[in-house]
Amino acid sequence: MSELFDAVDALLASRAVLPPPAERKRLRAAHGLTIDEVATALKVRRATVSGWESGKTEPRPPERDAYARLLDKLAELYPADTATPDPAPAPAPAPAPAPAVVPATFGAPAPAEAPTLSTGPAPEAAATASPETPQAPAPAAPAAAPRPARTTRPSSTSRRPGAKKAAPAGTPAGADPRFENGPLAVVDVEDGKVLAYCTGGLVLDVPAKSLPSLVDWTLKEAKLGQPKLSSPGRPADPLIVLTAAACERYGLPVTLTDEEKVSGRIPEGHKVIKQLTRAEWQLTKRGFGPWARIYRPAKGSERQCVQLCIPSWNALDTRFWGNAGQLPSAELARVLGVYASRVMTPRGSTAVTGLELMTALHPPTHAVRDEETGVLRQAETKTPGSLGKDPIDPLNFPPCEVPDGHPALKDLPKFHVRGADEKLIEEAYDWARPLTEAEYALRYLVGIDVNMAFAAGANGLTVGLGEATHVKAPAFDPKLPGSWLVDLSHVDLSRVKVGKEWVNLDGSLLPSPFTPKGERPEGPAWYATPTVAYAVELGYDVAPIEAYVRYETGRYLDGWYTRLRDAYLATMADLGVHADLSPEDFLAAMNGYKDRDPELGLVATAIKATVKGGIGKLRERPRAEGWRPGEPWRALSRPTWRPDIRAAVISRTRINLHRKIVKHASFTGQYPIAILSDCVVYAANGPSPLDFLPYREGKPLPGGFKLGVNPGLVKHEGTQEVLWGEGVREQFNAPALNLARYIKDGTVTDEDNGE
Repeated sequence: MSELFDAVDALLASRAVLPPPAERKRLRAAHGLTIDEVATALKVRRATVSGWESGKTEPRPPERDAYARLLDKLAELYPADTATPDPAPAPAPAPAPAPAVVPATFGAPAPAEAPTLSTGPAPEAAATASPETPQAPAPAAPAAAPRPARTTRPSSTSRRPGAKKAAPAGTPAGADPRFENGPLAVVDVEDGKVLAYCTGGLVLDVPAKSLPSLVDWTLKEAKLGQPKLSSPGRPADPLIVLTAAACERYGLPVTLTDEEKVSGRIPEGHKVIKQLTRAEWQLTKRGFGPWARIYRPAKGSERQCVQLCIPSWNALDTRFWGNAGQLPSAELARVLGVYASRVMTPRGSTAVTGLELMTALHPPTHAVRDEETGVLRQAETKTPGSLGKDPIDPLNFPPCEVPDGHPALKDLPKFHVRGADEKLIEEAYDWARPLTEAEYALRYLVGIDVNMAFAAGANGLTVGLGEATHVKAPAFDPKLPGSWLVDLSHVDLSRVKVGKEWVNLDGSLLPSPFTPKGERPEGPAWYATPTVAYAVELGYDVAPIEAYVRYETGRYLDGWYTRLRDAYLATMADLGVHADLSPEDFLAAMNGYKDRDPELGLVATAIKATVKGGIGKLRERPRAEGWRPGEPWRALSRPTWRPDIRAAVISRTRINLHRKIVKHASFTGQYPIAILSDCVVYAANGPSPLDFLPYREGKPLPGGFKLGVNPGLVKHEGTQEVLWGEGVREQFNAPALNLARYIKDGTVTDEDNGE
């Protein structure tokens, strides 16, 4: 009899009742499960689960019973009445067409869900703030980018232009209806269908059969884009990310050939480019590469422009985006969507985006209303505080500020090597020294790293907005941005002012603040204003020989700093690292913080890369094949090619670090072993930064190093034993090898040392 019962049970299991396809998808999304996770658990292909959810196929035993059990449990946890119901299904038994809008498998915040943070105090207050202190109180931890979305929304099968589609979850009332579906979409092909994964857990059905029609659909129906970041600015163009499958669907290569990688584009005669040309679409001078811009000339104030990003062409460089380019579409939409909402819609690499953010916050011109007609028109005059729309003539740049090969240096002898008295050399630290006997007796080398050091260096910095004026024998003015030829070799680090008090230090254990290698200058050299001002701060007189100064000034980077600071703090708070933690809790929170949400960890890394890359782009070097020294290159044609601003930021960043080092040495008698950019290594008795940082009752040394997540504060970079450091230096026969380069994980390679 038991065999008969078993047979009946098996028969019932084979006909296990399943909810409708839309409900299956809702239940999975409500619990935050991806299609891949369900497929793995049931030991089937991803496409199989996708077919069950679309209604194209039905599960068969033995998977059907397990799938039914999963859905029954999820239905208990997430009853249908707790979510916005889908439209009632048609009574016909045949499966309905796939909706144009369906809930995604992975939730993400809509752009408006980025935390609202203060933009900082009034200029008078900000001017007195120390560079490592945010201009606004650190934000309370915002709700982490929601994962997963737990609600569904009504769907629409309409493909008519302008048809109303559901907004992403969390979109506030009154949001710009032009961009209700977020700033971007990842276009993928699944089971023969083209889908656009947007932010906020939204998925759109894409009807486009060709790339030109995809561009049309993006501009007319998709409702993608981002509101402008400043009142004189303009909204961001929509971004479409094409997966490898989407590239195949639209006739593009999945990967570039070696020749195409070198040129950075596919050939002009490619069939897809011909399709775009026939449809009267144009490409920028960069052509069709990993980041392609497709546009038609603007008509009045209306732009027609779409940005493409192709990860399989290395658009998302692994150095700055990690494995983002290999993520499933929903997860990639989340990563890029969070970045877009907190920084801006990517416009290219993180470096390009960092530079574009400066322009978006300070547009070169602004629209004005014609008094007679009342029509807005683009003004030709410069927006106050911006760099203007016209680049500085390359020949008008001071020769000391430009890199080798610049047109301003075309009359120099061919093999002439410029020294510090001809060339402004403001770079980050790369300095190290041998250990003392007392340091040998200690056990550990502990590295601390300054958070977003270059962002902190930009905060509150006054820079020149226009061309430089050459002056002879000027009186030094610390408020005047420029480049100064001055002799600082007389500054003695053995006796310096710290605040208002003179202190005696062991100058042989300190790097010079005036050179990247930490060597004491030997005579006159060119320096940016923050470097010369620091010599005065240390208590020494300066007498510039000549200078190139800029009288039109402004704090051009303040808004840029604030935007990136807020983005970083919000993302770190989502990862469990808050701005109000005690030193001990901060160190604990930083331990494995990226593992708590790997995708948000990618966002944090990209934000930091945006800072460094944006500053670096201010002095972009020539890269085009065929360029010859003395000839202009493409970057010189933009107003944001400003090596003087880059130099000022790096100068201030290095000086900020040296000031803390001097303060620390004067109070503790401890000196750094090595410095690399924003990482400093000290010898200590214990493995933690708290074993050498002078905290009292949880309070740090005023003006010294402070543990914390804010830009300018420090985190633990890594710890190694002193014996490890000496072993590495002996291995490479380099008593002053820079151990800061390897302190994080202790790994040293021949390649690192130029072997």
